[in-house]
Amino acid sequence: MDNRPIGFFDSGLGGLTCVPPLMKKLPDERIIYFGDTARTPYGSKATTTIKRFSTEIADFLVESGAKMIVIACNTVSATCVDDLRERFPHIPILGIIEPAARTIAERCTEKNRIGIIGTKVTIASKAYESCIRRYSGGLNIFETSCPAFVPLIEEGIIDNDIMDLTIKYYMNDFVRNNRLDTLVLGCTHYPLISKNIERIYPELHIINPSDIMADTIAQILGERGMLAKDPEAGNVFYASDLSENFMNMIDSIFRGEGDDAKVKFLNFDMEMEKNAYEF
Repeated sequence: MDNRPIGFFDSGLGGLTCVPPLMKKLPDERIIYFGDTARTPYGSKATTTIKRFSTEIADFLVESGAKMIVIACNTVSATCVDDLRERFPHIPILGIIEPAARTIAERCTEKNRIGIIGTKVTIASKAYESCIRRYSGGLNIFETSCPAFVPLIEEGIIDNDIMDLTIKYYMNDFVRNNRLDTLVLGCTHYPLISKNIERIYPELHIINPSDIMADTIAQILGERGMLAKDPEAGNVFYASDLSENFMNMIDSIFRGEGDDAKVKFLNFDMEMEKNAYEF
């Protein structure tokens, strides 16, 4: 038994989509989440910058007592997993890409035409394709970056014509020219616009890596005897910039998952102030 929290982090709000599936599968687990909302998006930044930001956040989560670190960000998973595992060899560190790649290889065949959408860094890294091909080498895989999605989602521009037009701008030719039947949401922000995508492209089977993470987390903690039981503390969600949109997004994603939320502000030794949103 290990009642320490599981540490999640992302460049912003998107990683929050990984948490509800985990709460349903492992209701005794406690979560500490960090969203780097002051410095988002990561997807167009230099790899050296992404590694520096990720190291700062991972240090904070470990210092806060996290028993495991879950990288709820495809961009960080594509660039920083090995560095963080080397820095924290005694803590399980899980990126979002590998569990998703394994599931894609299991579910799809050579008859499928699989599209992957993500940030510029994730797509340029070829991390999804190379990881999928380790499990199944014959799949038809196509990739494209959609750099405007994350800024729009972070601003809450989701249920309107602007988002729909942006989706069509990036995806119409991508879907049609490659005759896609399967789409992988290669960024944890993208589940927040999955309903838009489903409405515009009803023929696509959508694979959401955020939903897949919970099974792998449960397996790792179970194998290591690190599952929690009857923890006393609740979940804590930190942001480097506690914007109104961050609080609204938590309320939207976690509505019905916990008690009424309260806000408090905490100061730390990093460059910026980190704010905590608790429930």
